[in-house]
Amino acid sequence: MRMPLAIAISVASLLAALPARAGTERTISIATEGASPPWDGTDSDGKLYGYDVDVGLELCYRIKIKCTFVAQDWDGIIPALLVGKYDVIMSGMAITEKRKQQIAFSSPYASGYNQFVVRKELGLDAGDTKEKVNLSRVGDSEKATIERLRSTLSGKAIGVLRSSNSEAVVKQLLGDVVTIRSYDSLDNLKLDLTAGRVDGGLADYFTWRDFLEAPGGSVAVFFGPELNGGLWGPGVGAGMRKDDSELLTKFNAALDAATKDGTIKALSLKWFKTDISPALPK
Repeated sequence: MRMPLAIAISVASLLAALPARAGTERTISIATEGASPPWDGTDSDGKLYGYDVDVGLELCYRIKIKCTFVAQDWDGIIPALLVGKYDVIMSGMAITEKRKQQIAFSSPYASGYNQFVVRKELGLDAGDTKEKVNLSRVGDSEKATIERLRSTLSGKAIGVLRSSNSEAVVKQLLGDVVTIRSYDSLDNLKLDLTAGRVDGGLADYFTWRDFLEAPGGSVAVFFGPELNGGLWGPGVGAGMRKDDSELLTKFNAALDAATKDGTIKALSLKWFKTDISPALPK
């Protein structure tokens, strides 16, 4: 016998109000770009992989929730989170004040840096590529390094990922002396760099390192200092909607435990061949 509509709605409401049965797991989806290895990449079978994925799976395991990963283009990654397309962003995303106006961030699960590359055929003086410049603390030495960048790169075409902090930094430091070309993916930036349609680019150091070690990357070299701080913020975190505070609390607790027991360091060494795990509190 078919249940009357009013009764059906009442029963559904009661069921929705009941607590979940023991053992029921929440399932969440995590977005990553899938085009910036070793942070996140996509293999020949379409499967997502990388540091972001491994850290996400580890945190989900620790808080006993099921999680799936989905690919999402970078320039739409925050808007899609806000409309509920997925629950978390883990895609090498820097924690910045601008982004914190829209979304909440976990504690950092990585601390990295960014660097320019340029085409070898330009014959530019790369300077000290091991020099470290924190854009949150710009003194006389840092100002001199930035001025060298401006002078050497003047008139060049510099590629960046659209809507990224690297794009914002190039605009801030070099916007009046270079031509900025923004790309929808780092893969397309790399293709144009290889083909000579752009002179150089600014992006995450480790993403460039993997590219330079690949056959197509032989056309380019690192250029200028290692850059961090400033618009890049204190590190890389998982982004969530601000009203998902319970999930954020669980992620932070799991991340704290995984950092303290060395798991995050081990994953960092696996993917980056160096330790970029967040510093433990003293």
